[in-house]
Amino acid sequence: MTRSLLLQNANIYLGRGRFARSLLAVDGVIRAVGSDEAMAACAPAGVEVLNAEGRTAVPAFNDSHCHLLMLGRALEDIRLHGTSGIADLKARVRRYIVERRPAPGTVLHGMGWNQDYFEDERRLPTAADLDEAAPGYPLVLERACGHILVASTAAMRLAGITNETAPLPGGAIDRDGEGRATGIFRENACAQVMRILPAPTLDSDRRALQAALRHAAACGVGSAHSMDVRGGNWRDVLALYRSVLEETPSLRVNHQCCFMEENELADFLAAGNRTGTVAGHAMNRVGPLKLFVDGSLGARTALLRASYADDPTTSGIGTIEPDMLSRLVTRAVRGGMQSTIHAIGDGAIERVLNAYEPFCRGGENPMRLGIVHVQITDRPLLERMAAMGVLAHIQPIFLHYDMHVVCDRVGRALAASSYAFKSMLELGIPTSLGTDCPVEDLNAIDNLYCAVNRRDLSGDSEGQPDGFFANEKLSIEEAVDAYTAGSAFASFEENRKGRLLPGHVADIALLSQDIFSIDPLALRTTTVDRTIVDGRTVFVRE
Repeated sequence: MTRSLLLQNANIYLGRGRFARSLLAVDGVIRAVGSDEAMAACAPAGVEVLNAEGRTAVPAFNDSHCHLLMLGRALEDIRLHGTSGIADLKARVRRYIVERRPAPGTVLHGMGWNQDYFEDERRLPTAADLDEAAPGYPLVLERACGHILVASTAAMRLAGITNETAPLPGGAIDRDGEGRATGIFRENACAQVMRILPAPTLDSDRRALQAALRHAAACGVGSAHSMDVRGGNWRDVLALYRSVLEETPSLRVNHQCCFMEENELADFLAAGNRTGTVAGHAMNRVGPLKLFVDGSLGARTALLRASYADDPTTSGIGTIEPDMLSRLVTRAVRGGMQSTIHAIGDGAIERVLNAYEPFCRGGENPMRLGIVHVQITDRPLLERMAAMGVLAHIQPIFLHYDMHVVCDRVGRALAASSYAFKSMLELGIPTSLGTDCPVEDLNAIDNLYCAVNRRDLSGDSEGQPDGFFANEKLSIEEAVDAYTAGSAFASFEENRKGRLLPGHVADIALLSQDIFSIDPLALRTTTVDRTIVDGRTVFVRE
């Protein structure tokens, strides 16, 4: 049976400076846009009529890099985002134990602390802190970036970690002056502790994914490039998504698939998986190979070409050797699989561009190879990206934290040419927006706020009155387009998604106010009032 939707009395964003009042969609695809009268005249019998009451309609947001399943799982773990210090971290752990009453010896997990926000002691928590908060419990707490964790003594004992244990290649285990493990693990060494976490069950992951989909709908997100598929679990994850999306088709998912070993990638490709293939449901698509080349800026594990300005003993950590990086990219491309790679530091970005060079001749990038984060850059590095046509998948929301540390980490001169969102667009680099949720929240409005204001969410801009290196501000139109059409381009879907135009899918976010005319500093007063995916309402704000 044909489904049809008539959206009337709306402020429908069609593109820079172009708006319409009404939209007609049939079977989830936009048939026409125009005036209320014209659309009503061509609407079929039985059409569902939705009065937008003057609200602004934009394409549903398309998050170009996140971790939906991790988000859902995090909702059940110890919540540490916004932790104000060591004392607060301990209190949250104790409160979780009191409220949840886990059996003695149960492995506990949490994520979200950031020592740079600590008000009492601005240092990394240690095993001793965790032992005091949760005596006897194997406790693993990941930093907000996911590139550092702290483990309790019981957790290290369970993992078989001793003072003599060597870190995995591409990782580090912190030790005190006497050579004892402090409980801090960095990059690849995190896996040596994370293996003690109990394997999620099918039922728990189903609940987690359903919770993540509900949160996405509430944020106005209609599509997401999510990195949950990895290593040996890829069949289970694709099957889980297929099952949940068959029941609740509220989000279009493009899977970023992490295979850091050649045999794992070969197994995936041998099963017939290629970029764009559908994994059992139309909203469940295979996307690019996802690799990690370095860590995070906050953890000082992002790989720089020079030493850190505030720690000359390190230039970060490379998590994969250049030769292996090139081999994996080559195998993926030759197997029909796109690639997008985590690279934050300028040294890491350079390594990725070196690996991509053979496939980006003459400015042509037919596989739309991309880089996630692209944070620490200078002008020549950006110009090289532009000349190669390499895509940038950026997270403006990261400015909320990073603007307060980047000058210390890399020096003011390099900071001034980093997070260079405007420069990327001016150079012609294909750019998309995402949040890296749950590192930051999936909230699209907050992401837009940081993109157009270059301020943190409290309005601070590190003493720069017009915004943090204000020359890199995006206009609201540039930010929305990158968040919608730009993300669609990244998955080869620009002809069917990302614009509210005929022939595109009817994925729509209705906003409480006109974000194209209000003061950009007032953006955070905007709410997502309704989300429509495939012509069906999947969220209404009460």
